[in-house]
Amino acid sequence: MGPEASAYEALPMTQQTQQNTNSRRTHRTSRGIRAAVAACAAVALAATLTAPAFAGARPEAAAPLHQGRGDLLSVEPVAALDRAEVAAFLAQAEIGDATVRHGVRAYRLTYRTVDTAGRPTTATGLFTLPTGGARRLGLVADTHGTMVHRDNAPSVATDFARLASYLHASAGRAVAAPDYLGLGKGPGPHPYMDTRSAVTASLDMLRAARTAAQRLGRPLTGDVYGTGFSQGGQVAMALGRELGERRSHGFRLRALAPVAGPYDLTGQEVPALFDGRVNDISGLFYVSYFLVAQNRLHPIYRDPSEAFRAPYDRRIEALFDGEHREEEIVAALPKNVQELLTPAFLERMRNPDGALLTALRSQDDTCDWKPKAPVRLYASAGDTDVPIGNATSCAADLARHGVRAPVLDQGDVDHVGSFMKAAPQTVRWFDRLAR
Repeated sequence: MGPEASAYEALPMTQQTQQNTNSRRTHRTSRGIRAAVAACAAVALAATLTAPAFAGARPEAAAPLHQGRGDLLSVEPVAALDRAEVAAFLAQAEIGDATVRHGVRAYRLTYRTVDTAGRPTTATGLFTLPTGGARRLGLVADTHGTMVHRDNAPSVATDFARLASYLHASAGRAVAAPDYLGLGKGPGPHPYMDTRSAVTASLDMLRAARTAAQRLGRPLTGDVYGTGFSQGGQVAMALGRELGERRSHGFRLRALAPVAGPYDLTGQEVPALFDGRVNDISGLFYVSYFLVAQNRLHPIYRDPSEAFRAPYDRRIEALFDGEHREEEIVAALPKNVQELLTPAFLERMRNPDGALLTALRSQDDTCDWKPKAPVRLYASAGDTDVPIGNATSCAADLARHGVRAPVLDQGDVDHVGSFMKAAPQTVRWFDRLAR
């Protein structure tokens, strides 16, 4: 769900890891991952952005302005790594290089989409291609987890947010990683945990990627392999539903492999805030972000003082403007949800009703459908950000539709650790399905 490493979980996961001394070797702090990977990326980018192989990939002029969703407006090269540099990039995050077969080239796409009210807007995303392999490529749709600062989005950041893209692209598939609305170079605030707009932005990113791939001489086959981490795991299931139930998009859903997604807010994630399954710092962050973002879409509270105690009621909405980083936000908040929320609103969180219940339930149907493509749900028993019960709830929803989706427990690792262990497994599974 968030705030995961690089972007996603900088401070919350750092403090959580410090508290978990028994598994310190396994639980890499996200701040450490961010520093290590960013250092590697800086070296790679310095060497490659001026290399002859990259010279032909100049920023593309903006396309004529059309009204169609998914229209590609611009293509801007942002990275080029050879095979050895990709392997080193992954090694810094302690991800093996067994599936690395190619170098990668990455581009920032700007494209047309719609906002939460269906009005025209633009969004950006990272499109990554392998430097070798087949000319026509299958496409991985990789949806990211919680992030608050717009520059942490995949098309801008150079650290954790790009790990999945480089991992899958180096194995031989194209990767479309949307920034979502209001992140990256897109306008406006980010509508955090608004599944509907995350899906429209992700679907339109796939359309833009199809156009970009054609222009770059690497056309797509139409096959889509969906994955995503944390909040992105939930988005991956919802995007899969859109692709699976609507064939007019021109894509064929081949597989779904979400990791540690919050698929059941009302039945699992919110109760876990109060029974110890979610650690205090991450719970505080998620609740704050969710309430502020969702209140822009639903009338959850009329004034911040209805939900948040003083002095936090006067500062909290400004903290989630897309320009503050995780460290700043957590430093400006109390230690836990109980100290943040008013007694009345705390009780309302325990027993949601009205607009709050609507906001929660509107995110909870992403697994309530019948995929024709195979599904694997990756999670970890040691996750204290998104408890594994979310995955078992998702599996139960799918089972009611006659679909068996195994929950693959990554063991006693934390939230980020679940991604680190699961991501290479998804690559190998996609490889087998593509044969």
